[in-house]
Amino acid sequence: MSVVVITGGSRGIGAATAIECAARGMGVILTYHSDSGAAGHVVETITGAGGTAVARQLDVAEVSAFPAFRESVEQVLREMWDRADFEYLVNNAGYGMYHPFANVTEAEFDGLFGVHLKGPFFLTQTLLPLMADGGHIVNMVSATSRVATAGVAPYASFKGGLQVLTRYLAKELGGRRIRANSIAPGAIRTELGGGLNEEFEALLAAETALGRVGEPRDVAGVVASLLSDSGGWINAQSIEVAGGYNI
Repeated sequence: MSVVVITGGSRGIGAATAIECAARGMGVILTYHSDSGAAGHVVETITGAGGTAVARQLDVAEVSAFPAFRESVEQVLREMWDRADFEYLVNNAGYGMYHPFANVTEAEFDGLFGVHLKGPFFLTQTLLPLMADGGHIVNMVSATSRVATAGVAPYASFKGGLQVLTRYLAKELGGRRIRANSIAPGAIRTELGGGLNEEFEALLAAETALGRVGEPRDVAGVVASLLSDSGGWINAQSIEVAGGYNI
C-alpha cells in the first residue's frame, strides 16, 4: 500500500484529497493545525469506508516542530503499515487574507510567507529522507499567480514562489526518480479567506468558462490521479484546475 502525507487535511481541498486518495487504496497521514474534531471526522470517513488514515497536529509555519513531526511520521509508518518510508507528499496547508497591498502589515506578510513558502520548503526537506525513491511531491499553489487579483498580493506572491520551487525540486530530486508538480486551483468553495458569499460566488462563476465555482472534490480527483501510475511521466509542471477561470 502506498502512503501519502497531506498537510492541511482536515478541511476543504485537503480533506477531499485525503478521502479520494484513501478511496484509491492509499494509506493517509493528514495534518491539522487546531481543529482536531474536523481531522477526526475525515479519519472516521476514511476508516468507515474501509481505508486507513491517521491525523497528526502540525503548524506548518513552525519549522522548529518539523523534526518531531518526522519522528511521529516514522512511528505511524511502523505501527500502521510496518514500513519505514512513504511515497507521496501533498503540501496543501494554507489560509487566505484579503487586504489591499497598501494595508498589509509585516506580521501578516510573515504569517503568509511561513505557511505558503517557508513551511513547505523546510517540511519537504525534513521529510525527504523518509520519501521512497520514485515518490511524488505535489504543491498546492493558486490561479492567483497567473491572474492578478486585488487584495491577495502576498498570498499570490508566495504561491508563485512555491510554483518555482516545485520545478527546482523536480530538477534536484530527479536522480531519485522523485517527481514534483504543482496544482493551481481557481475559485473553490472552501473556507479559505472566509469562504464565498453569494455575490462573490456569482462574480467568480461569471468569470469561469464552465459557469460555476469549483468544489474541493474537483481538485482532489486531479491530485489523486497525478499521484497514480497514470501520471508517472508528468513532472515539473503546474496544472491549473479552475474550470477555465479568467481566460
